[in-house]
Amino acid sequence: MAMILTIDTLATRYGMLPSEALLRGSTFDLYVMDAAVSYHNYQQKKASNNGVEAAPELSTEEMLEIMKKARSK
Repeated sequence: MAMILTIDTLATRYGMLPSEALLRGSTFDLYVMDAAVSYHNYQQKKASNNGVEAAPELSTEEMLEIMKKARSK
């Protein structure tokens, strides 16, 4: 499913049919698309938080480890 969405995003970005993107695209195109979409998403999150960067999303284990380190100081 993820590959289908990637091909669709790539095709939409370059204004072509998914089959054409699949035939003509390269890994460089995927790299550029991934970087551009990631940056776009970052900008959207930042804008929705009034210019403040959102806190990173951490797992429960990562948060517990941070708390352990903070309490041991």
